[in-house]
Amino acid sequence: MIQPMEHLWAPWRMEFIKGPKPAGCFFCEAAAADPADDPAHLVLARTNLSLAILNRYPYNNGHLMVAPTAHLANLEDLPPAAAGDLTTLTQRSLRVLRRVLSPQGFNLGINAGKIAGAGVADHVHQHVVPRWDADTNFMPVVAETKVLNEHLTKSYQELRAGFDRLT
Repeated sequence: MIQPMEHLWAPWRMEFIKGPKPAGCFFCEAAAADPADDPAHLVLARTNLSLAILNRYPYNNGHLMVAPTAHLANLEDLPPAAAGDLTTLTQRSLRVLRRVLSPQGFNLGINAGKIAGAGVADHVHQHVVPRWDADTNFMPVVAETKVLNEHLTKSYQELRAGFDRLT
């Protein structure tokens, strides 16, 4: 028996899709910024080779991205040290999200190239999306509204504190 296809509806992301795009790369801008400005860039954690940054247009509460500091489009172009650091920071991100938000699962993924859905195709990054049982409902479908349980600023503060505790 063929199972019906499930859909993840995210109409609130149209602001990102249709809206004006910044001139530069926000990953590079965040990586180059003074760490004192991390809250303005939603940087949750940084290393010399990568950073974890909260998504401004999340699929779910706690949706973050892990990106190398090097501006490279393809995962296979990352030097081994940067690829390893990206994985290590992703693991740390999962630990923090588990402790702070207690999700029941995660979607992890890299959209490689614009045709694959990358909103920022020229800077490789991995999405980490926390998931909970029944975290989708009728609202996105019927009302074209996604209910996020927490304001982005509050999510940032809680997750940043979690990263600071888990060094």
